[in-house]
Amino acid sequence: MWEPLIRNLSKYVPLTSDEVKVVESLFTFKKYRKRQYILQEGDVTRYETFILKGVTRTYQVDDKGQEHIVQFGLEDWWIGDLFSFLTETPTTYNIDCLEETEVVQITKADLETLYEKVPKMERHFRLIIQNAFIASTRRLSSNLSKSAPERYEDFIKKYPQIDQRVANHQIASYLGITPQTLSRIRSQAAERQ
Repeated sequence: MWEPLIRNLSKYVPLTSDEVKVVESLFTFKKYRKRQYILQEGDVTRYETFILKGVTRTYQVDDKGQEHIVQFGLEDWWIGDLFSFLTETPTTYNIDCLEETEVVQITKADLETLYEKVPKMERHFRLIIQNAFIASTRRLSSNLSKSAPERYEDFIKKYPQIDQRVANHQIASYLGITPQTLSRIRSQAAERQ
């Protein structure tokens, strides 16, 4: 169960067996059912969450009840609302499971303990946050400057094979287009191949 997390945490900094024991003592394992919320709008984000198995979506709901998906989470991904987690203020996001999902989670207090006991973990999480910031900035730029077919192409590169795990209307929501436009884009892409 711990292997995917340890592999992820060792991506930027190697861990000793003693450090692995510290990690295992501070994270907790949790299973979520399909459609179960990990986080709901208005709650304070209490955990940073690492996905071992499953798919999640992070989204907001506007005043008209329309969902706007900002991220899908897959195996080997970190999810949560970092702003809410760090400031201990209510989140504006919902995160729910699109499949049966298994995660490990760490509280803010336990993350601080991890930093104290394994100082190199600060480097790991700093790099994750930097990469998330870069990805967020690129996505914003893409939404402002690229056409819908170009955004779909970027989506497929970022999330290969996800179309077999996520409903078309959810992909369309992530791209900021209608399901009909998504169908047209897919048809045109298939014709070019």
